Amino acid sequence: MNTLYFEDYDNAWSMETTRRTISEYDIMQFVTLVGLREPLFLDMQYLQEETDYERRLAPGSLTFSYAEGLVIGSGMLEGTGMAYLGGDSKILGPVYVDDTIHVELALHDKRETSKKDRGIVTTYNRVYNQSGDLVLEYWPKRMIRRHS
Repeated sequence: MNTLYFEDYDNAWSMETTRRTISEYDIMQFVTLVGLREPLFLDMQYLQEETDYERRLAPGSLTFSYAEGLVIGSGMLEGTGMAYLGGDSKILGPVYVDDTIHVELALHDKRETSKKDRGIVTTYNRVYNQSGDLVLEYWPKRMIRRHS
């Protein structure tokens, strides 16, 4: 994908990222790195006996992080993404070990700023698993560079 400037986003704009499979190693490294060391993510016996889940779960924050990695990895923000300004998100379903996710994006909103070299773009990002189930939706707001 080519880099996108503020002017490139219009109501017809949308894109889909490549896919990524979530491995057990990914989950274990992530929960250890960020300190999410709780039975829900680490203890399979607990998971199977005390919850309705039968497979290892990925934390929602891992799903969001990998979704953002797929978006950034597309190249659309290379040299034009100036800041991530936040956004709302909703976790709609579980992501398990060996699930494969991808992100579909569409323009949600864009607005001018007082600085002529940038604008604010909000996209509507939907994360799906390999079965087509919507597992996460989020609305990232980003500061995007304009054409010079």
